[in-house]
Formats: sequence, C-alpha cells, structure tokens
Amino acid sequence: MERIFSFFFKYRPIVFQEGTLGFGAPVPGWVLLVAGALVLGATAYTYARARANTRPVDRIVLAGLRTGAVALLLFALARPFLAVPTVVEQQNFVGVLIDDSRSMRVADEGEGLTRADLVRHAFGTGEEAGEIAAALAERFQVRYFGFSAETGRVESLDELGWEGTHTRVGGALEHARDDLSTVPLSGLVLVSDGADNSGEALSEALLSLKAQRLPVYTVGMGHEKFERDIELRRVGTPRRVLEGAAVVADLVVAHSGYGGETVEVLVEDGGVIVGREEVELPAAEEPTVVRVHFTAAAAGARRFVFRVPLQDGELVTRNNEQAAVIHVEENRKKILYFEGEPRWEVGFMRRAVADDPNLQLVVLQRTAPDKYMRMNVDSATDLLGGFPTSREELFRYRGLMLGSVEASHFTHDQLRMIADFVGQRGGGFLMLGGRQAFAEGGWAGTPVADVLPVELDGATQGDTSFYSPVKVGLTRAGSAHPILRLADTDEASEEHWSELPELNTFNRVGRVKPGATALLTGRGDRFSGEQVVLAHQRYGRGVSMALPVENLWWWQMAAEIPLEDLTHETFWRQLLRWLVTDAPGQVTVALASDRVAPGEPLEVRATVDDETYLRINDGTVNAHVISSIGEESVVPLRWTVRADGEYSGTFSAMEPGLHEIRVEATRPGTDEVMTDVAWISVEESQAEYFEAQMRPASLRRIAEETGGRFYTPANLANLPEDISYTGQGITVIQERDLWNMPILFLLLMALVGAEWAFRRMRGLA
Repeated sequence: MERIFSFFFKYRPIVFQEGTLGFGAPVPGWVLLVAGALVLGATAYTYARARANTRPVDRIVLAGLRTGAVALLLFALARPFLAVPTVVEQQNFVGVLIDDSRSMRVADEGEGLTRADLVRHAFGTGEEAGEIAAALAERFQVRYFGFSAETGRVESLDELGWEGTHTRVGGALEHARDDLSTVPLSGLVLVSDGADNSGEALSEALLSLKAQRLPVYTVGMGHEKFERDIELRRVGTPRRVLEGAAVVADLVVAHSGYGGETVEVLVEDGGVIVGREEVELPAAEEPTVVRVHFTAAAAGARRFVFRVPLQDGELVTRNNEQAAVIHVEENRKKILYFEGEPRWEVGFMRRAVADDPNLQLVVLQRTAPDKYMRMNVDSATDLLGGFPTSREELFRYRGLMLGSVEASHFTHDQLRMIADFVGQRGGGFLMLGGRQAFAEGGWAGTPVADVLPVELDGATQGDTSFYSPVKVGLTRAGSAHPILRLADTDEASEEHWSELPELNTFNRVGRVKPGATALLTGRGDRFSGEQVVLAHQRYGRGVSMALPVENLWWWQMAAEIPLEDLTHETFWRQLLRWLVTDAPGQVTVALASDRVAPGEPLEVRATVDDETYLRINDGTVNAHVISSIGEESVVPLRWTVRADGEYSGTFSAMEPGLHEIRVEATRPGTDEVMTDVAWISVEESQAEYFEAQMRPASLRRIAEETGGRFYTPANLANLPEDISYTGQGITVIQERDLWNMPILFLLLMALVGAEWAFRRMRGLA
C-alpha cells in the first residue's frame, strides 16, 4: 500500500505527516487567485449561455469538469511544496539496542533461520555490514548496545552470544539514554521480540523518554504465533507437604497446531516417574489447566520435574518442562481434638493415624462435668485442667478439632482464643458433627461461628431432635482435592465414593459462605436440597473446615465394607495432614521464587512471632545458607519497617544445585532459637523459551508513547529514512516539490478526458 501511495504522490506517507504545506510561486498568491477566479468566471459564463442541444445537467457536468482541470493547473502553478524538518547527516547519533537473550535463538523466521540470523543480516557491523546498518551509517553516528538482564555497549554484533536468561527492556532504554545523553540524539532503535520477563514496569522508563521527546523505534523479531508448539506454561504446587502426602499440582498447558491430540504430562522425582496424566489438547488452541496427582514419598527437599514429552514438529524444544522445589517434611504436627462426649469416632480416628509419623493426635475427652480423659499427651501436666486457658498453651498445636461439645462450655476468652488460633496463629481448625456441635450446640453468634466456612441456621441451641441419614457425594471441587482421593485415578476415586454407605447427621447446616468451598455434599430424606458434608475456607492466616456428620467410622465397620478396605484411615490421614501442613511456626520464611540462576540476587523474607503469635520487631534474625556442596554463609536479616515482624535480606548463590536456607531468630534476653527452613534450586533459567512469541502490543506501546514507530522485517527498510524525518537532534528544513506529483498529471488527464468523452456521448463534440 505504501508503494502505491509513493507512486502517485511522489513521496512516502511519512513526508506528508511530518511536513508543512507551502507555496513557492514566483508571483504573489493573490495574483493567482484573481487569475483563477477570472478563468473560472469565464468558464461558468460560457456554459451558462450555451443553449443549443444542451440540458442544464449537461452544462453543470461540463462546467464542473472544466473547473476541476483549471483548479489543478492553478494548484501546480502555485508551486506547492512540503517543508519537512530533516536531521543533518552525520551530525546526530542513533542508539541501536539489540536483544541479546536466548529467545533470539528461536528459529521461527522460515528456512531454519533464527531471529538472531535476521538481526545479523540487517544490523551486522564491520566489513559485512547489514543493509539497515549501512543505511543508518550514511545518515547518523550509530552506537550499538546489547541487552538482556544487563545492558552494555558493543562495537560489533560478534560480541553478542544470545545467552541472556532474562530481558529488561525498560532498564536497557534508560541505560542507552544515559550513555548518549551528552550528544545530539535522534532516537533509539529497539530490536527485540518484546518479551520482558524482568517483572519491572515499563511505565517509568517510557515517561522519562516521553518527557525528553526521545522517540524509540521498535523492531519486532519473530512471529506472533508459532505454527506447532506445546508449552508447559505454569506449574502450581505447595511449597511444603508432609512425607507421604498426596500432592495435587495445577499445570497450564498451552499449544498451537496440536488441537485434538492427546499428550501425557509426566511428574519425575530424581528421574523416576511418580505421576502421569493424559490431556486432550483443545481444538481452540487455548491454554488448558491439568491437575496431576502424585505422592511425595521421600522426606527432604525434592525437585519435581513436570514435562510433556516432545511432539513431532515442535518449534521450541525447551519449553515443555518446568521444575518445582517442594520441602517434604518428616516432623510431627500436633493436633488437639476436644470431644465433649464418649463416641466411637475417637477410637477409630486414633487408630487411623496411629502409624502416621507426621501426626500426633492429642485427645481431650470430657467424661463428666470437669472431668477429662487425656490421650497421647507429651507430659503428665498437659491439659490437666481441661481445654487450654492461655494462648501460649493452645498455640503450641498446629491443628484444633472440636467434636460434640456445646459452646457454653467455653468462656468468652476461650472462644475468642479459638478464633485467633485460626486467624492470627494460622492453625487449622475442624468442627466435627455431633449432638452438641454447630447450631445445635449454640455456636451461632460466637466468634467461632465467624471462622466456620458454613452458615449456622435452621436449629436452636439444645435442639437434638434432628437426625437424618446422608448419602455422601463429591462436588466438582472435591473430586480434584487431594484429601478426598481414594484411588489411583480420578475415575476410580469417584466410583469408590459412590459406593460408600450412608452416614448420619444431627446438624442442620446452611449454605457455604462466600469464598468457602464445598467438597462433599449429601442427600437425605429430611433435606429439601443438598446438605454440606465437608467444606473449607481460608480465614486469616489459617484454614477452617466443617464436617457435620456423626459416624464416619461406619466407613470401616459397615457390613458392605471389606475388611481390608482402608477408606476410613485414608480419609482421616489425608484430611488431618492437609489441615496442618500450612500451619506456620513462630518463624516463617518466604522466598520470591524456588528457583534462581547462578549469581542472581534473591531476597529472603521472614516473619517472626512470639509464643502468642504477636509480631516481634526487636529480634536477631539470620539466614544460614548452606550450598549444594556444603558451604555455609550467614546473611543477616533486618527489620523492614514496612510491617511488624517482617525481616529481609539478600544474597546470591553461585553453586548450582539445591540450597538450604535456615532462618534462626532469637529475642533479647532469651536463649530460645526459633527456626524455619526453605529450599531453592540454583539452575540456569529457561524463562526466555517460555511465551517466546513476538509481543507486538508491547512494542507498539513503546513506540507510540515515545513518538517512534513499530517495524517488522517486512518494512524495516524504511527505518533509516523515517528517523531522518521524525528524529530529534540537529535538523534543517527541506522543501519537497509537489507540483510535479504523478497524481496531479493523472487527475488532469482524467478530467480533460472525461470532458471530451461526455461531449462525444451527448453529441456536443
């Protein structure tokens, strides 16, 4: 289209956009206007007097054609021109920034050419200068920069290795601007695919460039869409789990060109496949979420690899795999179970978790008013007076379960303390069904009711008349949750759930609260709809669950349940593990990522609480970093001031492999050392191979906001001339004649020819 425009109008569109119209006739303009008016007046008078064989419409058409031809002649005689500001050759500088990251190695330019190959062809320097480089050198003093995570001046493209593991576009633009701030600068040329994975916002850099009126000309390399490629775009896993826990990983698989095909997603631990899932790729080529189940069988820091085997014809071969570091813990988590009356479930639950080395179920069972039976306590004095009366005593536990016990048994301070156990301490809380649980136990209106994931309605305090069998079934969310997986596959697990016998409930439970999730529901004769059987929600730092059924042990003792069936044991073990897995200790370590590149700085953040889980600002906190080869370094963490109890420090790891980060905190005047552990994997980043398509929207934004232009290899040849017209620096005004444009001659011939043809058609010639 631009070639056609240039053919008719003599110049490219940019000349008209940047130029100002002027006239250079040797006589004053008013003389031409008077002469034109006289000629047009004579034409109109002549045609107005003509009568023979003419109609009014004939005279109007002929007069219009003659007037148009005269106007074109007068316009040409006025010697029109465009006054275009143009940079002075060799008096201005241009900075060319070349993307030096690994994504430039992607061979999506046809015939096996990579993006880097095209860059060499266009911008190559030295004896074999590229076409664009040579054209720029004729007009400007050119300075080249290579950029990825860092930016530096280069004399030749041979200095670029396209090895960068991250791309910082904003930082590169600011570096080049500052480097060339002392010379007349016409503009910057950014050659990249536009993918910025630094996590930094471009807005500040663009505002600065816009304020200085420094245009950026962006050159997009690569295709917006790959013909055939599969990408494992994202992996979501928990950071820590208990040893032997069932783990669910959420993966996002994107593709192009493989719609309708079925591929496998594999999970590997140390080269051993521990999980797999088949997924049919959607025909619409939209990203799809895949849930993969596997077991974290071995304790310690585990680097799990998730991958889709390479398929025939894939363009990028290094974006099918992602890794995640999971800390598989083997320490015991203490759970306090307070039961208000003798019930079968206590014994069955204890047997279910007795062999689990990661769970310690401490049972406090009321046998009579102010009399309690204690089981599995650490010492003879634990829980001697019944349910804890202090935050320090209660907050030693990671989980809390309440059975059939009425709310009036607790003081208001204890009720508030239970709510704080979840919201502030971050513990896991479960209310189990029973005669004195939920609304039937008077829990509505208490601080604990706010914690529960279900509404308490439909009953009054002390009402024990309600009783109903419940046939339990999975919800859609429940079928994907790890605590409810009872078989190796989703299909087998759902079938097993459908075969379980009915349970019983004494509790009327309303709908789940906004933000809560129902995992199990049930139907019974006394329900108009579905009854919530298991629901959970996040509450503050912790999690709460509601399980309003009374006889889960029936899943072990019912006649139709085989003797070797472990449904009851598996359910309780998985539920209690999940309940306490994320319950924090007094020190909690948080890392921005579980993987970093060698030498890449990593911020370590930690929160520190006292024994009542109130934040501490005066602690001594250090991170002990133990490398993969056993070398230890100490990184002091300082209070950030941004938030109470938050400490931060930064270090860089050079040795590849898994690194342990052990944070130790002490308080003034005490010898107690509080600790938490996190792990990172130091490895080469593959980020440049993910979402590596060219980003035209980002590149256009950079160009438009700074006054530059966006190019692709198809129109890149226009770049040197465009900078000459739109760039800043030292400029002169050049006049471009318009009187001899081909379009004027063609229009004049068309008007004269149309007049002659009309006369012949009407018999007037």
